[in-house]
Amino acid sequence: MQKIISSPPSRNKVTSNHNFFASHTTLSLSLSLSSLFSLCVSLQNQNKLRRNRNKKRKKHTNLTQNCNPSMPCFTPHHSLLLLLLSIFFFSLSVTAARTSSFHSLRIQDGIEGGGEGEHYHEVLPWKTRRSMAEEEATSNASLILAQKRTTRKDPLDNFNRYTGGWNISNRHYIASVVFTAVPFFVVAAVWFVVFGLSLSLICLCYCCCPREPYGYSRLAYALSLIFLILFTLAAIVGCVLLYTAQGKFHGSTTSTLKYVVSQADFTAENLRNVSHYLDAAQKIGVDAVFLPGDVQKNIDEVQTKINSSAAELSSKTKENSETIKDVIDAMRLALVIVAAVMLFLAFLGFLFSIFGLQGLVYFLVIVGWILVAGTFILCGVFLFLHNVVADTCVAMDGWVQNPTAHTALDEILPCVDNATAQETLLRTRDVTHQLVNLVDNIVSNVTNRNLPPAAVPLYYNQSGPLMPRLCNPFNSDLTNRSCADGEVSLDNAAEVWKNYTCEVSSSGICKTPGRMTPTIYGQMEAAVNVSYGLYHYGPFLVDLQDCTFVRKTFTDISNDHCPGLQRNSQLIYIGLVLVSAAVMLSLIFWVIYARERRHRVYTKQFIEG
Repeated sequence: MQKIISSPPSRNKVTSNHNFFASHTTLSLSLSLSSLFSLCVSLQNQNKLRRNRNKKRKKHTNLTQNCNPSMPCFTPHHSLLLLLLSIFFFSLSVTAARTSSFHSLRIQDGIEGGGEGEHYHEVLPWKTRRSMAEEEATSNASLILAQKRTTRKDPLDNFNRYTGGWNISNRHYIASVVFTAVPFFVVAAVWFVVFGLSLSLICLCYCCCPREPYGYSRLAYALSLIFLILFTLAAIVGCVLLYTAQGKFHGSTTSTLKYVVSQADFTAENLRNVSHYLDAAQKIGVDAVFLPGDVQKNIDEVQTKINSSAAELSSKTKENSETIKDVIDAMRLALVIVAAVMLFLAFLGFLFSIFGLQGLVYFLVIVGWILVAGTFILCGVFLFLHNVVADTCVAMDGWVQNPTAHTALDEILPCVDNATAQETLLRTRDVTHQLVNLVDNIVSNVTNRNLPPAAVPLYYNQSGPLMPRLCNPFNSDLTNRSCADGEVSLDNAAEVWKNYTCEVSSSGICKTPGRMTPTIYGQMEAAVNVSYGLYHYGPFLVDLQDCTFVRKTFTDISNDHCPGLQRNSQLIYIGLVLVSAAVMLSLIFWVIYARERRHRVYTKQFIEG
């Protein structure tokens, strides 16, 4: 069996992905250092302000002693708590993004018993017959599509490695791909639980142990505002990137599906055309001479198989494409809604924080808390979709280089049954051979003979130069045959023979020199047209026999469509991660900035009062 030729992932792509996550990790560290510094400055300024409270000490004595003496009072620094949460969740999201199985479409792959190490773009022999692949598949190892890429842990099989290859109808394959998105589901669950508990703890402290909101640091206030602006802008950029990428991804997937359906429809239409030509051949008669009865019986049998194969090819491809299209449309709607809602949330949260609308800010924090969890879940869902698409492209590459009948790729574009294709090819050659023989017999025994008037109805006063015989493209054993000298080919026979037509009287007798009456010419022209049509579809049937049309379709998809799918799905993935992380940090800085702003206002009022 031929080797599946593959290429390792691009070093530049891997480097760019690491740079992407490294930049975000650096941003997280710089954020934590700056915020810790601002908190320290804030604490120092609080000590300074306490020294200036001599004039108001008596007035505020009761406010500083609101805690119940019998109950210990826990009063943490809420900005510090939220900051630690932001560092924790951002690091967790970056870790999830780096540990998730997000691969390039060009990845090393193989089959059982196969080799590796060559490059994908190496030129391979194109005319690899499917029958040869079937023989090898029977005697050697069977083809496993995208085996190396799809080797993942299977949660349905005690987390053992799944080794069955690409198969969208196999629940173990689906489960193994879903498992690659588990890190994002874990991040969503941890975010939802831990941030919810943190908000509950902060609310409990505010209710049970209220304190004076004094203490204000210009540096902390400015840094919180700067980071709030940065993360809001990051959320906006992520939403725009997400919306743009989903439009391109939907367009590329739609064009890919349309191409697959068009190829299937084209093949089915050609099969129907062959069936129509065979049907016409049954009705062809030249001078009351028709095809033999056994040939007509064979035509009836093969027509049934052809029509069944054409109907199955069209219906199965259309059904599967509609199912995939429904999933893609649902994913597009979800991405559009997420982009719009997150953009609206980030913008409103920023405005409400700037104008000090604390009640609305806290309401948006609750809403954003839930939406961020949902966005992380969507990251996982789209990672699952991306991996399925990438696996499919690799599986197509593998099948093209090792064409085998009846694989899981039949779910996308099935090959026509090999026996049906082979029988159709033989029947079309046989019918073409028989029709040409029928026409040549009429030429030799009727039109080119100077018969006496007593030979009616074969006699019609034929005269003039002899007609050339029709070239039979096949020998009696249905192998290809070259035309002999003096023979006319199928493509121009009707035009040449028109010059041998005579004008007839009312009784049907030629009154001008000629070898054919218009009636006989029309019958022979019809026979030639049917023969030419069947001969014309010969190469198509040869390609159908070894499934070349499927191989060509998958090659075109791999070369022309898969790169766009990869690029756009990666942009969606980056956009989702960016939106999730930016809105998550924006939520935290809404609270931090609202606190700093409230302390700033109270401190100014306290000093001025």
